[in-house]
Amino acid sequence: MDKVAGWVGGSLASAFFASLERSSCVTLSTTDTDDEEDVPLEVRVDTGHQSSASCADHQGYKLGLVGHDKFVRSNPMSDRFGVLGFHHVEFWCGDASNTWRRFAWGLGMHLVAKSDHSTGNHTYCSYVISSRELVFAFTAPYSSKKADQELSQMPHPGFSSSDARRFFSMHGLAVRAVGLLVEDAEEAFRKSVLGGALAVFQPQELADEATGAKAVISEVKLLGDVVLRYVSLKGFSGAFLPNYTPVESLPLTSGFVRLSYVAANVYNLLDTVNHIVKFTGFHEVAEYTTDDVGTKDSGLNTMALASNNETVVFSLSEPTYGTKRQSPIQTYLEQNEGSGIQRLALQCDDIFGTVNDIRDRIDAGGFEFLPAPGPEYYDSMRGKVGSVLTEEQILKCQELGIWIDKDEHGILLQIFTKPVGDRPTLFLEIIQRFTSIESQSFQADKFDVVGKDNFSALYRCLEEYEKTLDATRQI
Repeated sequence: MDKVAGWVGGSLASAFFASLERSSCVTLSTTDTDDEEDVPLEVRVDTGHQSSASCADHQGYKLGLVGHDKFVRSNPMSDRFGVLGFHHVEFWCGDASNTWRRFAWGLGMHLVAKSDHSTGNHTYCSYVISSRELVFAFTAPYSSKKADQELSQMPHPGFSSSDARRFFSMHGLAVRAVGLLVEDAEEAFRKSVLGGALAVFQPQELADEATGAKAVISEVKLLGDVVLRYVSLKGFSGAFLPNYTPVESLPLTSGFVRLSYVAANVYNLLDTVNHIVKFTGFHEVAEYTTDDVGTKDSGLNTMALASNNETVVFSLSEPTYGTKRQSPIQTYLEQNEGSGIQRLALQCDDIFGTVNDIRDRIDAGGFEFLPAPGPEYYDSMRGKVGSVLTEEQILKCQELGIWIDKDEHGILLQIFTKPVGDRPTLFLEIIQRFTSIESQSFQADKFDVVGKDNFSALYRCLEEYEKTLDATRQI
């Protein structure tokens, strides 16, 4: 396929999207996403209903999947720029005021910063909640009839009301930006674009009017309509970004520590993985094929990528086709109207206390959990994890519906919410890693992607859950 270059408006002359060689399984096209404002072109990938596993002639870094048992993990320390960790996740929605309150109440997080009419921002409102290193921002545009961006004090100078409305109309409540704390946001942007990433917002230094402290932000396209936002700090130490107004609120907490990993669904796994690897330098840390985790009715393929320090992890999945039922991954792609973020894994320091807190709030507007595994699941786990978890802990897992997995790093406890919005798209995962009965501590330096056994069980659970939804069609 010929090289494709996307022309980016503003002072940025062009964004390199060259050298993305596609296999015959893929059709590539570009469409202008905004007739009114200068925004990058979007890239639409039509896989022709084929999965990565079937594209043997793929031209790229990864030619195929070998599966969980044959995959050999290594860390080549190949990042193209300095990555420190996750910084935040920003959701675009239709009603930020109510959405942040539901998440704060349901998850035990508290409001730390805001930007809205009361702070001089008459273009959009944005509210930030946090729990230690876990930071969520919820953003929604005000009326387009009144928006005057020249007079509006917008913390993000690249915000587009029309883009936000179109995003919400297409995807519903969804992740717009995954923020990474990097050593140099300008360098990260430059090297990403040179590596084939599509530029969205070129580096800009933001100075906080209240303190004078500065930060630099930049953005490139990650997948679908999701952007990867680079943040580097130049003295700024506020709760979120410069020119958000700090807010003092009751420090509500359910014990969340940080974002562990982000899981996305895409049309073509190898295409997406090779593209992200090319512009970030991230390395593969896990993979599963439908033979590993699928069922007799449907399937998926999954790969996970991580930064050098493995504190930033992206898990990516694609559907498989030709099965009895439609894959839940395909249901997501249909309901989200494209690739996007399906799951956010939230690490906590006391999963039993955290889950108890969340369960106590379910009937008062909190989040519900997916159905728990049956008794036979926990019976099978006793022989596998009995040397690390006590019988009391296993019984507590069964009582709360917490999933158990074991790997070379220890025990990983997980539980999954039902979708958090109207569409069966975005949901949350709560996790904690145990290394021993004595320490009962999580490992912040290890990636905590769902293990093989739990991945298979989760997929079966999603399949059963989607049987209750009209969105699932027999094929």
